[in-house]
Amino acid sequence: RWLQHGVIRHFVNEFHHYLRLGEANEVSAPRRMLPIFGLVGERADRLPQTCTWRSFIDIGPSIGSAYYDGENWEGMVELVRAADRLGVTYAWIAEASGMETIAPLAYLAAVTERIKLDTGIMQISARTPAMTAMTALSMARLSNDRFCLGLGVSGPQVVEGLHGEAFAGPLGRLREYIAIVRQGISGERISFQGEYYVLPRPGGEGRALKLSMPPKPAIPIYLAALGPKMLELTGEVSDGWLGTSFIPEAAEGVLSHIRAGADRVGRSLADLDLRVNATIEISDDVDALVAKCRPGVTFTLGAMGSANTNFYNAAFTGAGWGDVAKIVQALWVGGDKASAIAAVPDEFVLAGCASGTIPWSAIGYARSVRRGSTRYG
Repeated sequence: RWLQHGVIRHFVNEFHHYLRLGEANEVSAPRRMLPIFGLVGERADRLPQTCTWRSFIDIGPSIGSAYYDGENWEGMVELVRAADRLGVTYAWIAEASGMETIAPLAYLAAVTERIKLDTGIMQISARTPAMTAMTALSMARLSNDRFCLGLGVSGPQVVEGLHGEAFAGPLGRLREYIAIVRQGISGERISFQGEYYVLPRPGGEGRALKLSMPPKPAIPIYLAALGPKMLELTGEVSDGWLGTSFIPEAAEGVLSHIRAGADRVGRSLADLDLRVNATIEISDDVDALVAKCRPGVTFTLGAMGSANTNFYNAAFTGAGWGDVAKIVQALWVGGDKASAIAAVPDEFVLAGCASGTIPWSAIGYARSVRRGSTRYG
């Protein structure tokens, strides 16, 4: 219905209207302007007094989630095709234990023309690095060079429980993986001597091979990173960052690590494409939106990892929400999911989402712009 009635275009136009208020680089939002912004009264105290806006940024839709079961796939395809017609820059898809990333992106490549198609992310433990290089080259060909390769290490529950691979040493493993992938997409013979990967396999009949597809070394590689060392690796070896668990006001605690990695190899933060994943939802009933988002936020804090290893929980802790993260995780792991959901405060939900009225969402969007994000998905 949204597509039929043009609601998406209306939302984009209205959203951009509020963004254009900041073309002079600084937008003041004193409380006397609240009726114009149409905010729910009790939320007025959460509106930033001043929003500083940077250049225009991109919005990209997420295709399902890491646990997407394929429900309403046809509607998802129409959403991406509509985004393509509207000039949206990219769409991305994640994977954990649901639909994997490549098959749906290959399908979408055939029914779209301009939109970039990104993995956000592919789990490195689910594929050998050589196969990932082959997949990237294949997707680049099928999409007419609209493919972006997002990689990540996932977590021990998925890596060891689902794929039967060791999770230990994720930092070194990812560094070596990227080096091998770059060899493959650059047309080099794949030969590597590392701690986690040795190619060709010693003691056998294998030899260093080149991939038979034309090289495409410019395929961009993005990393999903949360911890300090992973963030530094992102700045050092990748083309961009896929950010989650992002609180705009705590952005410097994240970006400083990416910057440090970039500095190490003579680059700057401006050389990387920074993408942030967040929920954007529009309604005059902000309380209802918060209630709708709260279970998903709770799942991230409590279930996205084990009781000992939850990178998302740790990221929110580093952003200043440690007390909430600890309480919610303890309740979830203890089996009291209802209490875990109830323990998530409204302020925490709104800190990581851009949900509310159209202007409220534009302001949430701008908070990420001001703090360094260049793309919002």
